[in-house]
Amino acid sequence: MSNDLYDREIVRLAWTGTGHGRLETADAAATVDNPLCGDRVTVEIALDNGHVSALAHQVRGCVLCEASAAVVGAAGPGETKDGARTAVAALKDMLTSGGGAPDGRWSELAVFRPVAGHRSRHRCVLLPLEALVEALES
Repeated sequence: MSNDLYDREIVRLAWTGTGHGRLETADAAATVDNPLCGDRVTVEIALDNGHVSALAHQVRGCVLCEASAAVVGAAGPGETKDGARTAVAALKDMLTSGGGAPDGRWSELAVFRPVAGHRSRHRCVLLPLEALVEALES
């Protein structure tokens, strides 16, 4: 496994744990699993007029999954369902096709560019965003 997968910025993000925890009152929640590696992410959200007003996550997973969840914890509040879907699509494109990193509130996802060369780790990075989208769709 390449050291660039666990560079300083990815490890820093994982350690920040931004958004880690539970909401006292959630309007929606979703749990998403990666059966290949055992990662599991639960995202709880509170909504206000279709926008995420509060977000919390619980992660049982690798450093990549924890770091991605921290980005979701920072960028998710204020987001809409369409915005989250757009972020997932841009991240998938970046990881699979060499596309540009997501922009705006999701620009910090650019840190995962080195994961592109490690196909088996793509889902680790995508899982927290997919949980956010599922929560918004529920």
